[in-house]
Amino acid sequence: MVDFLNLKKINEPYQEELIKAITKVVQSGCYILGEEGTEFENNFANFCGTKHCIGVANGFDALRLILRGYLELKIIEPGDEVIVPANTYIASILSITENNLVPILVEPELTSFNIDPQKIEEKITPKTKAIIAVHLYGQTAKMQELYKIAHNHNLKLIEDCAQAHGATCHGKLAGNLGDAASFSFYPTVNLGALGDAGAITTNDPELTNILRSLRNYGESTKYKNLYCGINSKLDEIQAAILNVKLTYLTDENAKRQHIATKYLEGISNHNIILPITEKNNTHVYQIFTIRSENRDALQNNLISRDINTVIHYPIPPHKQLAYKMLNQEFYPITEKIHREVLSLPIDPSLTENEIQQVIEALNGFC
Repeated sequence: MVDFLNLKKINEPYQEELIKAITKVVQSGCYILGEEGTEFENNFANFCGTKHCIGVANGFDALRLILRGYLELKIIEPGDEVIVPANTYIASILSITENNLVPILVEPELTSFNIDPQKIEEKITPKTKAIIAVHLYGQTAKMQELYKIAHNHNLKLIEDCAQAHGATCHGKLAGNLGDAASFSFYPTVNLGALGDAGAITTNDPELTNILRSLRNYGESTKYKNLYCGINSKLDEIQAAILNVKLTYLTDENAKRQHIATKYLEGISNHNIILPITEKNNTHVYQIFTIRSENRDALQNNLISRDINTVIHYPIPPHKQLAYKMLNQEFYPITEKIHREVLSLPIDPSLTENEIQQVIEALNGFC
């Protein structure tokens, strides 16, 4: 059986270091907002090249807190519009509606799966205040083009980096390509914790101060609350785990890129459309997503050959029951993507034989 993702195998090489890091936290007696969290915030900011990093409980909180921070700064007002890709995981859109803002969906490019900059201008209105660029599957959106649009219209440019730890655009790392960026450290992503965790990166000191307060009930100092905040703190055990795993992120990404190269060079079935890497980008392949008009038959065929795959994602956000008000809208490129995509195993612990097994199975599918 070729697993889609085996987290036990992925974490086994670091088990002794992880246990040591966890034990250190247990023995410290400090489990929230302590030294490990501060150390990770510094380490991750340095990794991304930003001035600030704010640890939070998960990636969704990271994204919704950025918008909340701009609301507190009066840069955004309730009812304003935020441009977001139609082709994304629903959390990107939930972060907007959670803040009483209006999501304006824009179609992606069929080749990269990321938001199409050419389709944004027509969606901008006087109510538009921000663009969320989702770096889907491990490749950044066209950030230089998005930055120009945001700059020309005085919009905030926010990155959703949940799947792009270590990805670059024109030599700059994801997380340092806009005004602020959200990260998830969910166990399945390239830099995964052993539980849920997230972070925000930014170069904006004023936004940073507000975010540090908002994540901790809105406190400025203990028991003095400036805002109606939430409870979303990166705990010390997850921070300690991330401090260990961050040192191996570049190597882990290289393993994913090796598998991707094998797939790209070895898969020759013309009925399968392979992912592309945009010029001036580096792709870190959190997910290796192919397209096929016969996606369901292909997936069933791979299952019969003991190869596990996943569909990211079967239902686009505008067709979810949670967003009934969007159900009648039509986004043909997004809907085509969701009908055709299939994610192949790209577990860094895959053996060369397993990689070849996947390739042969795909080439043998009619």
